[in-house]
Amino acid sequence: MSTKTNEFGGEFGGITLLGKAHSLSALFIVALRAVIGGMILFAGLGKVSEWPFDAAGYLANVDPASPVSGLYALMASSPALMEIVNVVVPITQLLIGAALIAGAFVRLAALGGAMQMTLFYLGGWSGDVLALFDSTLVYAVVFLTVAAFGAGRVLGLDAYIERIEVGGEALVEKFPTLRYVLG
Repeated sequence: MSTKTNEFGGEFGGITLLGKAHSLSALFIVALRAVIGGMILFAGLGKVSEWPFDAAGYLANVDPASPVSGLYALMASSPALMEIVNVVVPITQLLIGAALIAGAFVRLAALGGAMQMTLFYLGGWSGDVLALFDSTLVYAVVFLTVAAFGAGRVLGLDAYIERIEVGGEALVEKFPTLRYVLG
């Protein structure tokens, strides 16, 4: 096994950030992608296995200190909206988990996971400063990390999807915006 380092970096707010990752970093980003994918896949499977899933109780009982308590209570009071939410939450969890494990459309899936975790985080906010850093916030950051590192290109289907030829060109060359959902 090679122990060379790989450089990575970017510019943020006019500041250039440079780093060196160990060659094992690729292995760990694949493991991180699989673990967070499995976590959300099994969350979705749990909801489906106990069907019918009902988010109304969670939404209606959010702590009043939460910045989304009014919005979530309003959502819980709408039967039509709850029918949608009760299907969308488990289905998206299943799709996000399967995509991350397979390494397909990783950036899109990871962004969806980060959005869900952020919504859960806001719903769980009690106004207590000590609760500022809870597990759902950590999960959101992990999803974003998987997206940022293009984890689908490492032992994932995204590496193959990006190279599919369309009209003699690689898919991402023909449609450059796909780089934002693949990787």
